[in-house]
Amino acid sequence: MEVCKILHMNSGVGDKSYAKNSLLQRKAMSIAWPIIKEAIEDYLRTENIPITSLSIADLGCSSGPNTLTILSNLIKQFHEIIQLHGNKPIQYQIFFNDLPSNDFNSIFRSLSNFLEDLKNQIGTDFGTCFFNGVAGSFYGRLFPNKSLHFVHSSYALHWLSQVPKGMEMINKGNIFINSTSPKNVIEGYYKQFQKDFSLFLKCRGEEIVTGGRMVVTLLARTDESPPNKDFCQTLTLLNLAINNMVKEGMIREEKVDRFNVPNFMPSLEEVKTEVLKEGSFIMNRVIAVIVLQKA
Repeated sequence: MEVCKILHMNSGVGDKSYAKNSLLQRKAMSIAWPIIKEAIEDYLRTENIPITSLSIADLGCSSGPNTLTILSNLIKQFHEIIQLHGNKPIQYQIFFNDLPSNDFNSIFRSLSNFLEDLKNQIGTDFGTCFFNGVAGSFYGRLFPNKSLHFVHSSYALHWLSQVPKGMEMINKGNIFINSTSPKNVIEGYYKQFQKDFSLFLKCRGEEIVTGGRMVVTLLARTDESPPNKDFCQTLTLLNLAINNMVKEGMIREEKVDRFNVPNFMPSLEEVKTEVLKEGSFIMNRVIAVIVLQKA
């Protein structure tokens, strides 16, 4: 079955929902905020305010408080700078993007409270917001040519469009790249990342206006070590749990051997290489940070 039809964060607001289990992602957004703020300031400076409207897209937006927290911060930052220049309130075209199985309904149910909170924080004259849900993979075109001014994506681009072909039964005992994964598994995942990330950049390059900005945060390796030497702790624990279930007879070993997660953590150099090779964007800032989560 296609990844885009089944992969999504847990919906709703229950104890097992993404909304209640996304503190680490929120920390990453907080760490990335100075870079986002800098990108906004730089864009408005080069655009020579006044402007009348802005189109903003959040790609891989998921649902829950993180989705609206980053949007609130974006609007407040744009409004603050625009107000400083004496510009009139503007119109914001907001696009929430994720796969079709995402819980878009919970986002739209929260918008009334979101706008009320925003008015309480910055006043009622910040402008008008038009909200849109865009269901589809960001590894393809989502918007018209030159229609976006600012694009944000957080904790999404380490998810691949698909598991690399030919992975069945060659990554035995693992559900992703691990210390025991053979070389051809690592190569397959890297090639899939190259293909996907390049396509992502190409599509966004066609959709973003000349001079527009994009800020991307994703899980990545901390150095240039091979992918099987610096792997995701969460997936490692999940891999361990699944193999324990095999030992207890709860899952057939063959099923585990056939299953792989479409996830790849690139290094900084691998990200830079693809950006330079694809050619649609100029890199202003590329940094790596370690986000710690209390056990």
